[in-house]
Amino acid sequence: MSLPATFNFAAHLFELNRARADRTAYIDDRGPLAYGELAQRARQLAGALRAAGLRREERVLLLMHDTQDWPVSFLGCLYAGLVPVAVNTLLTRDDYAYMLAHSRAQAALVSGALMPMLQAAMATQGHEVGTLIVSQPQGALPAGATDFEQALAAAEPLAAPAPTTPDDPGFWLYSSGSTGRPKGTVHTHGNLWWTAELYGKAVLGLTERDVCFSAAKLYFAYGLGNALTFPLSVGATVLLMAERPTPDAVFQRWTRAGPKPTVFFGAPTGFAGMLASPRLPARADVALRMCSSAGEALPGEIAQRFKAHFGCEIIDGIGSTEMLHVFISNRPGDVRYGSTGKPVDGYEIALRGEDGGPVADGEVGDLYIRGPSAALMYWGNREKTRDTFQGGWTKSGDKYVRDADGYYTYAGRSDDMLKVSGIYVSPFEVEATLMQHPAVLEAAVIGTPDAEGLTKTKAFVVLKEGASASEDELKSFVKERLAPYKYPRLIEFLAELPKTATGKIQRFRLREREQA
Repeated sequence: MSLPATFNFAAHLFELNRARADRTAYIDDRGPLAYGELAQRARQLAGALRAAGLRREERVLLLMHDTQDWPVSFLGCLYAGLVPVAVNTLLTRDDYAYMLAHSRAQAALVSGALMPMLQAAMATQGHEVGTLIVSQPQGALPAGATDFEQALAAAEPLAAPAPTTPDDPGFWLYSSGSTGRPKGTVHTHGNLWWTAELYGKAVLGLTERDVCFSAAKLYFAYGLGNALTFPLSVGATVLLMAERPTPDAVFQRWTRAGPKPTVFFGAPTGFAGMLASPRLPARADVALRMCSSAGEALPGEIAQRFKAHFGCEIIDGIGSTEMLHVFISNRPGDVRYGSTGKPVDGYEIALRGEDGGPVADGEVGDLYIRGPSAALMYWGNREKTRDTFQGGWTKSGDKYVRDADGYYTYAGRSDDMLKVSGIYVSPFEVEATLMQHPAVLEAAVIGTPDAEGLTKTKAFVVLKEGASASEDELKSFVKERLAPYKYPRLIEFLAELPKTATGKIQRFRLREREQA
């Protein structure tokens, strides 16, 4: 498989679905959007941004909930040769201020409900946003901002796509790190095509008859594949949901009148929550033929209970922001519960020991991947880029074990990063925030498994002499200062933390304490 010298992913999708102009591409809470309308609206947005003076490869911050306007915005930017920077909608003012400055975004596309947060971020430090377009505004628009619908209506559709190449920067996603600020991960136009071919089609077997629904939002690498790249590459229909993917919200989409999802994309924490719900739908009320899971290791017991109830498999796999989507996966009809499966065709996997050499089957090794969807770099961060992207190989930071049959099983992280509900959390960031509390002397954060085998954050806290603070008080303190999903679910107070002779906290001792 190869791509032509000139390749624009948005133009590729529009041409691919030209004959499906009247077929439904997206359904959100406002109603359906046909493939022809998707292409027209994206080309109008491309025209609006270029008319506003934006030039090839300039960045556009994309801070939007999952509605039809998200794929219109993303594809419109790609079509114009601009670079959408898709960001998490759950972050703080300071996170967005950093991303605006770091990406040097010249424009921002934002949902009305998120406009106050973006305004607060823009007020904290310098930014270069000259064009601000607001989707579904709530109340009066800020000075200089334009309503999304009005921007499209006033624009001439861009006549032809930007003549990008498969290796041209296409979009950014921000990847969390164990220390420091998130890293701007730069992906190409071609990377989207490769994930659709190697995983969406070859492993999941999606077709135009499918109705796809992803609990993971479009700003995640996982959600971007699930709800845009894969379904649009085969002409399928996608259900979008702007609200949080609570069990009740998911069940409503599974069972309501109209096209019902045939393929659902979730994460283990979500599947566990659904199985625990007293409102779990009956098998006869849903149309699911397959589910996909990624973001954190899927406990086999959850997958087996789900299949027993609904009669469909959960296909578990592992991907990363740096590789864009899944590169090791179980397959329909070949699921080994508790494992992550086998390498996706087109990707090479290596497990390396501390000496850099290969490890034997049954031994834990650091996971490296080689494949065509790897990111180009971390923007403006040569040190981290060189550490992660090593020649043709990408260092994942995960540890894995391969068995004699070639199945891979997750064995933890190489660093202290935690996956909570499928999203990375840095223990260092949570610890530093806890230590801002006037009563806290020291803090250490680890992951601990719950009854379902899923990771929850736990903080061990040492209070200053004579000071007092409750568990709920410290949880609220962190929630007010970090994205809400980062707060520790459990807090235990200790007289002192285990440390090395040089004073470094020994988190492994705390993990051993939990296991005991």
